[in-house]
Formats: sequence, structure tokens, C-alpha cells
Amino acid sequence: MSVSSIVRTGVEVRLASRPADDMLREDTFEVVEVDVPDPDEGAILVRNEWMLLAAAMRDLVVETSNSDLPMPRFEIGRVPWALTVGTVEATGSDAFAVGDLVYHRQGWRQYATGPAAGFAALERGLLPSSEYFLSQGPTAYRGMVEMARVGAGDTVFITSAAGGVGSLAGQIARACGAKKVIGSAGSADKVAWLTEELGFDAAFDRHDGRVFDHLREFAPDGVDVVFDNVGGPQLEDAIRASAPRARLALCGVLSQRDPMLPLGFAIRNELEIRPFSTSYAPATARAWQERFGDWLRDGTITFPYTAVRGGPGAAPEALRELVAGRCRGQVLVDLRPAE
Repeated sequence: MSVSSIVRTGVEVRLASRPADDMLREDTFEVVEVDVPDPDEGAILVRNEWMLLAAAMRDLVVETSNSDLPMPRFEIGRVPWALTVGTVEATGSDAFAVGDLVYHRQGWRQYATGPAAGFAALERGLLPSSEYFLSQGPTAYRGMVEMARVGAGDTVFITSAAGGVGSLAGQIARACGAKKVIGSAGSADKVAWLTEELGFDAAFDRHDGRVFDHLREFAPDGVDVVFDNVGGPQLEDAIRASAPRARLALCGVLSQRDPMLPLGFAIRNELEIRPFSTSYAPATARAWQERFGDWLRDGTITFPYTAVRGGPGAAPEALRELVAGRCRGQVLVDLRPAE
């Protein structure tokens, strides 16, 4: 156990204001430089490497947020939380050694410090590099494999398929033997990306007509599995385009409107509708990491993500770009100082 005496400063981002509408502005966050103390006894100091941004973070900022989200809101004057990976730089605990790779939720900052119990060790050799541990694969894997039980012969539809969860969910469905994988996206470029690079059999721009009509074209016999990231009208149409006894896994509410569920249709066709959260399945993360590593090594899937450089100060603009729909795959912020 050792504690460094090096004097450090680091950059962190704090929530400065809470917009009354859905717009994230330049003054919503503030970037500050802070002193970074040595870790106390029983604590560690981590030099952060990458953090994950998610579109749902908008709802953790704005006044008009969806209060039903299963995650705490960001607090004014505090550093927003986010899933983060980094390397132990100094330790006052026997639980970790300098150089260990760890996972935590302290978020938008260059350094994180706190009791060792607030950090989880990661196995460096399991995945190609540290940012891969931030994949939203546990959500995609739990929904597609554990909730929807995708298998051979299934026709699968994924909403917001070009996002961090959807882009992995489609590849997982294909790896599990799905007959056809269909995705919705928000632009023609994303549609082309899904079919030309990620192996989707069909995709369409959600702005180009009704989702129901597209699904009737691509899946005239109905959809067996729906993986929904958005709720709202897309989910309503996906339900009506489902085959009898279809399985639907619901994990997102990005549409900002609760769907009007066609319950009569769902009952007549014995649809299995399962909302889910990874909060109730901690073992899924480890199962995913092992499967993820195997699939990456044999080329079954890829990890599509947008890397944002520039340290924590680049995160606010990156979140605005993500919310505006201008990113593909996951959005990961490189928290290391710009070289």
C-alpha cells in the first residue's frame, strides 16, 4: 500500500444550471480546474481514461425531465456522474495496486478519488482496450438474449438501431441466429451505415413514413422480436406489426412520449412485453464482457463508437451532439489531457 505525495491539478465539469426546456446550452455546464489531493487511508486515486455519454443524460439535466428514469438526476454545482474507466495512480488501500484498471461512476473529471469500495476492478486482458469496458452491451445483451430470447429463425426489429445500445443489439441478434434484422434510424446516412457496415438486413429512416408501413414491407409475416429504445409512436407501430407470441424487450423512452399501448392486440396475439433494466442483473455485465471478448476476437461483431477527444471539457458539446442525433454508436469521451 502506498500513497503518492505528488501535487496535482485536474479539470472537471459541473452542472451550472438546469434549463427550463429540453435545450442544453453552453452555460448549462462549467469547466473548472481543481486541486487533486492524495488519497486518504482506505481510498484510491484514479487517473480517468474514458467515460460514457448517453442521450438519456439530457433528462438528468433539464427541468422537464422524465422523473421515472431509473437513475439519479445531475445536481447543480456538482460533477455529473457517468460510467468511467481509469487507472489507479495512488492508493491508500490494500484492495488496489498502482496500475490497476478500475470502473466507477464519478464521471466528468480527469481524476477520481474515494473509498476503495466505490471502485470495481477490471481484467485488462479481457477486452482490447479500456474503453471497451464502457460498451452498452450489457443492456443490449440482457434485452436481446435474456428478455427476448432471440434465436434461430427470428425476425427482429430494433428502434434507434444506430445508437449505442441498438448498434450492438442488432449484431447480437445476428450472432444468435436471427433470420432477419431490421433497424430504424434518424437519417439516410445512418440507414446506410446499418446495412453496409453492421450487417442489418434492412433499415429505414424513421422520418420517412410510418414505422408500421416499413415493417409490413420488410416483415410481411410479422416481427418475432422487438428491441425498443425509444417508446412512443415507434413502439406503438412495432406492437401492431408483431407476429403472434412475439417477444418485446423495452429499455428506453427517448421519444419523450409514453406510448398508447394497443392492449387488445397484445392480448389477442399473446405478446410478451418485458420492460427491463440492467440494475436488476449485475451478473449480466460479466457474462457480456466474456462473450463480447470472444465475439470481437473471432470477428462476429464490432464495437461501433464515436471517440470524443479533448478531456472533460469536451463532454458538454459532445452531449449536445448526441442528443441532436449526430452521432453513431456509443459516444465515449477521452478524459485524458489533450496532447
